[in-house]
Amino acid sequence: MTDRSARGRVIRPAYRALRPVLFSVPAETAHRTVHAGLRAVQHTPVEDRLRDRFAVDDGRLAVDAFGQSFRNPVGVAAGFDKNAELPAVLGALGFGHVEVGGVTADPQPGNPRPRMFRLVEDRALVNRMGLNNEGAAAVGDRLRTGPDPGIPVGVNVALSETADADDAPADYRETYEHVGDAADYVAVNVSCPNSEGVRDLQNRDSLEAILGALVDAGASPLLVKLSPDLPGLAIEEALAVVDDYDLDGVIAVNTTTDRPEGLESPNRAERGGLSGAPIEDRATETVRFVAERVDVPVIGVGGVSDAPGAYAKIRAGASLVQLYTGLVYEGPTLARDINEGLLDLLDRDGFDSVAEAIGADL
Repeated sequence: MTDRSARGRVIRPAYRALRPVLFSVPAETAHRTVHAGLRAVQHTPVEDRLRDRFAVDDGRLAVDAFGQSFRNPVGVAAGFDKNAELPAVLGALGFGHVEVGGVTADPQPGNPRPRMFRLVEDRALVNRMGLNNEGAAAVGDRLRTGPDPGIPVGVNVALSETADADDAPADYRETYEHVGDAADYVAVNVSCPNSEGVRDLQNRDSLEAILGALVDAGASPLLVKLSPDLPGLAIEEALAVVDDYDLDGVIAVNTTTDRPEGLESPNRAERGGLSGAPIEDRATETVRFVAERVDVPVIGVGGVSDAPGAYAKIRAGASLVQLYTGLVYEGPTLARDINEGLLDLLDRDGFDSVAEAIGADL
């Protein structure tokens, strides 16, 4: 057993001991506390020690997608680091990329609190944050002037709450112009369920207008993030636009407003987007549906919390996977645990690399 794995046996029980303390306070308060701790160690010698413990350095994990090189396929989904404050320390925790945001043209506070809820019995979260962020200018400046985080950083761009559907193309373009030169890729968020009118932008006419404005502005690599609540025909329409505008990738999926049968937590009644274990299988099937219909890389998101779950999305056609809720329940060893588990699964199935396993089940 490697020294890295031996250290992990200590850290996992440590997080299990800490988790009840974090779970004793509101979810957003705990999130802010974790953020503060990560910011405190970022760009310090502690960050280097974290990298020694958590980064899995193995060429079999490397993936190339939309012109970027990723040292492993496991990333942090948009929503965890809204304002691009933590990419370097998240890289030190073993993640291969981070998607920051959603970012809007102007700063906005989001929805009233409370707006994030744990469904502990279901290993899930419900959030109705409402795209709270410091605005595109602040995020772009932070990425542009900060130290190189050492991993690709995507920026998730979203509709400002002050903009209506007619203004959406200009609004997305304004956001892009603040962040585009600092982003390794740009993800167009037309699927957030917690900001008025955003998901309506997934219809073909609106999506064409937004993507056309961004393509005209030079956005590249350019990806679009889809909702799990779209019916199959609507997904196919969106994917036709991806093809028409020669986009570089698709992210599947965002959170869902649906409430699957069998949820046990009282917080299942809270309004907002559901993430975590209850949407894992649905998200994986959507990855498969998308991957069967496009020739561009797919990023699989939804319920990833262990190596088998990440591997299922990869075999279903995902070049990369992202997670957020899994961090809440599994703690800071998660990226390393998934990457080490992926190596075992690759060995088991006779693949020489993650790249060979992508789409194996299609």
